[in-house]
Amino acid sequence: MRYFDAHTHVQFAAFAGDEAAVVERAKEAEAGMNIVGTQYDTSLAAVSLAEKHDDVWATIGLHPIHTSKSYHDTKELGEGSPPAGGFTSRGETFDISKYLELAQHPKVIAIGECGLDYYRLDEDTKKLQMENFVAQIELANKVQKPLMLHIRNAYADALEILKTHAKVKSDVHFFAGTWDEAKQFLDLGFTLSFTGVVTFTHDYDEVVKNTPLDMLLTETDAPYVTPVPHRGKRNEPMYIPHIVKKIAEIKGVEEEEVRNQILLNSQRLFGLH
Repeated sequence: MRYFDAHTHVQFAAFAGDEAAVVERAKEAEAGMNIVGTQYDTSLAAVSLAEKHDDVWATIGLHPIHTSKSYHDTKELGEGSPPAGGFTSRGETFDISKYLELAQHPKVIAIGECGLDYYRLDEDTKKLQMENFVAQIELANKVQKPLMLHIRNAYADALEILKTHAKVKSDVHFFAGTWDEAKQFLDLGFTLSFTGVVTFTHDYDEVVKNTPLDMLLTETDAPYVTPVPHRGKRNEPMYIPHIVKKIAEIKGVEEEEVRNQILLNSQRLFGLH
């Protein structure tokens, strides 16, 4: 393993029947991966996949948009309602006892993706999102595993909650904030992870350039945001080297140094061995 995809969704409907081949292609690219759950069903599926493969781990948790009935993403959940695969955005109540049992699995390396998402927010669901976020922070504190944070249009509120409750480190998945916002997470000792978006827009250059190399992670967020030169195709963990290469270009650092440090960062945060 020379690369690590810190956040991917190989258990989603977009990969149905193709999961083993996707993992094998990642191995050929020398990439390990963290398969991230978004509700209990997809968390179980992530653990199941991780059990079957070396250099594959899982993160379990409840995505903020799934705390209430929400937008149905066919790449995640499949066609129809409910889809053939059985996953549905039904509005799940975070059951700490069920997640606690799953969290103790040796292949589970983090709790999430959890946080706040105000992008498609109904105002009356904000309190519900916050309650579920705090519950997952408390779970992470209990099992002493880091958080995998999903924060969209909600950095200030998320920071306030984290400062109050979190006793573990975190990774801010798909960071898309300003440098001023980035500094606040870095001051807490949290890593920032970047996707293939950095290969086709300059919106993230300032934050990537300024973030210390030892606080960066790379992720595909597959099946979404496929990097150049594979735009238009389904994203996969095997494309993670393209993101490492672009980060090296932005920072003006040798690609091999970036690759090695990001792998060390992943091992440090998630306790990989």
